[in-house]
Amino acid sequence: MSPSEFESSVDELKHAIGLLVRRVRAAAPSEHHELSWTQKSVIARLEKEGAMTSADLARAEGVKPQSMGTAIAHLEELGLIEKKPHAVDGRQLNIKITSKGMALRKSGKDASRAWLGEAIAQLSKKEQTLLFEASEIVKKLAEL
Repeated sequence: MSPSEFESSVDELKHAIGLLVRRVRAAAPSEHHELSWTQKSVIARLEKEGAMTSADLARAEGVKPQSMGTAIAHLEELGLIEKKPHAVDGRQLNIKITSKGMALRKSGKDASRAWLGEAIAQLSKKEQTLLFEASEIVKKLAEL
């Protein structure tokens, strides 16, 4: 493969992944569309890892503390998270996902999984196998 063909293939892959991400996102319920990537990532992290401080969330998400503060304020306003006093350090607050946040997260995961599952079911068995094998490679790329 020539350097220009390689570059073109990289661009096509990037474009294809972007389209797929947008289609999966669009399948989510309308409540999801008012949340930013950071806000969605915060509720996902809180669901997976449990309560965290704002500083811990900012570090984990790779954003500035001020940006995390804005994201947290919006999520709290929507009732998707709540703040509780830190068990050890009374100066800090732990942020925890609420049952409303868990329900929203579940509905989003269910809707996107359903859409993607239906789309994959339309592929041939050979294409499905190739796609699932390629997902390991894409995951490997994401982890580099």
